[in-house]
Amino acid sequence: MAVAHPPTDRPLLIFDGDCKFCRRWIDRWRATTVERVGYVEFQQVAGQFPEIPRAAFEQAVQFVELDGRVLSGADAVFRVLEFAPEKRWLCGLRRIPGFMPIARAVYRFVAAHRTFFSHLS
Repeated sequence: MAVAHPPTDRPLLIFDGDCKFCRRWIDRWRATTVERVGYVEFQQVAGQFPEIPRAAFEQAVQFVELDGRVLSGADAVFRVLEFAPEKRWLCGLRRIPGFMPIARAVYRFVAAHRTFFSHLS
């Protein structure tokens, strides 16, 4: 999916600002990606991205590339890792056959049980 005009000079990771689990992970990613990625709550910018349904924002993080392409969920997480020099090696896992379907399923499971996983992390 592509959006018309990402409103920034860097890619954006859009997350659920009401989710404590999400905020905790965003803080970690923000520290490793420094200024290479922008982070914003979907509650603040959803109207700027009418092509992304609200349900998509509520279910998963959305990564908006500078060219307007949008990645969601586990795909968005691995894209963020490309901007974190000390974590970039994790991106190599995507080349393992069958890894990404499993990563996507795990992401969906964790996202559906964020309150529980918030207590664990």
